[in-house]
Amino acid sequence: MADKNNIITYENLYNILRKEKQNQELQELKETFYNEVMAYIEEKKEILESQQKKESIFTTIEVQKTKKQLENIFKILKELYEKRENKIIYLALLNSKTNEETNEESFMLERELELYESLKKVLDNSRNSIFDSIINGNKQEDIEPKDLKVEKMPKNSKKITILKPIESFVDTNLKTRGPFKKEDMAILPEEIAELLISKNIAKEIR
Repeated sequence: MADKNNIITYENLYNILRKEKQNQELQELKETFYNEVMAYIEEKKEILESQQKKESIFTTIEVQKTKKQLENIFKILKELYEKRENKIIYLALLNSKTNEETNEESFMLERELELYESLKKVLDNSRNSIFDSIINGNKQEDIEPKDLKVEKMPKNSKKITILKPIESFVDTNLKTRGPFKKEDMAILPEEIAELLISKNIAKEIR
C-alpha cells in the first residue's frame, strides 16, 4: 500500500510548507518532489480543462473551485521555495564563516545544493580577498577574487526591459519570477520574454 505522506495532494503540500515554517532547520524532501508536484499540477490543469468543456451551473462552480485551488497551490509552492531559499542563503553565510559543513546539505535538492555551493564559493572568495588586502596591505581594487566566473546569459533566454508592472508568477519550471516594476531589467526564458514582448509589456534589450 502506498504511503499517503508520499502522495502529492493539496493537504500534503500545505503540511510540507507548515513544517518548513515551523522548523529552523531545512526539512528533507524527496529528490523527485518537484517532478511529482509538476505532475500533480498538470493533472489539475487537465481536470480544469475538462470542466471548462462542460456547460452547466454545477461545472461553473467546479471550475471556480479548481482555479482557486491551483492559485493556492502556486502560492504554497512560492512560499515554500522562498522559505527554503532563505535557509540555504543563511547556511551558505554561516558555513562560509565557520568553514564547517552541517547535515542540512543532505536535505537539499540538486538545484538547491548548486545554489548553496555557488553562494558559499562567492562568499569564501570575497572574504579571502578582503583579508588578503588587509594582511598584505594591498588596495582592495588591486585584488581579484579567485575562481569567480563572469555570469553568462543562460541559453534560450532574453534580456528585456519591463514596460508595465508585473506581479510575481511561477513559470513552467516552478521558478518564481518577479514581481517587476516599470523599467526593471530582467533575463527570462525566451518563451516567457517573447510572450511579454508580444503583449507590449516588455521590450528586448539587444
